Amino acid sequence: MEDNVVLTMRGICMTFPGVKALDNVDFTLRKGEIHALMGENGAGKSTLIKCLTGINDFEAGEIHVDGVEGKVKNHSTLDAQNVGISTVYQEVNLCPNLSVAENLFIGREPMTPFHTIDRRTMIRKADELTKRLDIRVDVTQNLENYSLAIQQMIAIARAVDTNCKVLILDEPTSSLDDSEVEKLFRMMTSLKEQGVGIIFVTHFLEQVYAVCDRITVLRNGTLVGEYPIADLPRVKLVAAMMGKDFDDLADIRPEGFTSHADAEMVIDAKGLSHKGTIKPFDIELHRGEVIGLTGLLGSGRSELARAIYGADKAQTGTLKVKGKEVKINHPIDAIHLGMGMLPDDRKAEGIIGDLSVRENIILALQARMGMFKQMSRAKQEEIADEYIKVLQIKTASRETPISQLSGGNQQKAILGRWLATDPDFLILDEPTRGIDIGTKTEIQKLIIQLAGEGKSVMFISSEIEEMLRTCNRMAVLRDGAKVGELDGELTQERVMSAIAGGAKE
Repeated sequence: MEDNVVLTMRGICMTFPGVKALDNVDFTLRKGEIHALMGENGAGKSTLIKCLTGINDFEAGEIHVDGVEGKVKNHSTLDAQNVGISTVYQEVNLCPNLSVAENLFIGREPMTPFHTIDRRTMIRKADELTKRLDIRVDVTQNLENYSLAIQQMIAIARAVDTNCKVLILDEPTSSLDDSEVEKLFRMMTSLKEQGVGIIFVTHFLEQVYAVCDRITVLRNGTLVGEYPIADLPRVKLVAAMMGKDFDDLADIRPEGFTSHADAEMVIDAKGLSHKGTIKPFDIELHRGEVIGLTGLLGSGRSELARAIYGADKAQTGTLKVKGKEVKINHPIDAIHLGMGMLPDDRKAEGIIGDLSVRENIILALQARMGMFKQMSRAKQEEIADEYIKVLQIKTASRETPISQLSGGNQQKAILGRWLATDPDFLILDEPTRGIDIGTKTEIQKLIIQLAGEGKSVMFISSEIEEMLRTCNRMAVLRDGAKVGELDGELTQERVMSAIAGGAKE
């Protein structure tokens, strides 16, 4: 092993039923570098990490770790940790009801001579560790009292305190705002300076170029190449990930994709609110229109949508759907009124992991038909096959458990679920978060196509650029209140100014 190399993976092969997930993949990580692992959903990134951390039992290839004699074959995450490999996932895997100190030392608590936990030593060590990593917390407070970004940093602190040589960060920034991402990057840079090798998995290109030293690109389970960051401009990175030249996404809007003020009003909300989440708001949506909800994380975007859909029952105000006043107490009422909602947390509120792709796709349509009108198996298969084809869902078969699909393909299946109901009004909450650029483009084009077919779409995204590409109009939210709307020529400057200062209606 070279002096400066902490990890090498050579010729890694892994097969799932009907799918060659990894085909002879190599990966090299150096000490004190941040190395981006890039690729579209289904490219093999997660599978490669699972082979490294002992979750997947790969069929061929070898792994070497600095300081460990011979080949390394981990059979569990504990095995991986014992050779210096730790992983921090997007979903923080800690105990919110325990203190910061307890979370840092859970399973490895310092003990007294009487075989009880030495809390004083644990708190002292936790305090030293958080100060060394510049995490400003009271280690005696419960973890749940701190933001998601701080919780993420505590998870990283725990990982690096276990003799960590290789730190894997799997989509750590998906739920963080810009200032929180900045804090995380400072921590990553500090760890890099201490000689830790960091594997960084993300879908945010700007973050890769802000913090990484090198990039390895995978596509369809094969290695495309490994590049120093300076040798791979963004356009070439995207081309490497997709295997083709990349058209400017700004051109996906058709001519005349602007005002729909004269079209039929599909949604007319007046004074809707939900205590503690969203203040009274008015919003209108016309047929064939895409309205974006924009604002900082926690501004009330999702809460506004949930109040319309009945996921959070509105406590004040009125709602008209196609001119008729309605009461929506539960999401099933919304479904019967021709609405669909793709939630922002696909794992918790979207997919049902133990069910097949087919069962997940037909779920909403079956719910609307009712439990006493069971859809025939042949009809289920016909619908599932149609949306697997239309949305290009990569799956071994329609009967594959949806939990086995990549994040982007799970998202497409949930989108298929709502398209199968032929909705008049579709709420898409962060439909492209955590998925690759190619799939993002497909979903953006699909949104514009749906609007062209006369459907109304409410689109929530943290990425202003993709909203500029897809929306006719934007509602601006801040601190749980709708503070304004933007229409006409939408520009990044106008939107940012409105978010910062609040546009006037």
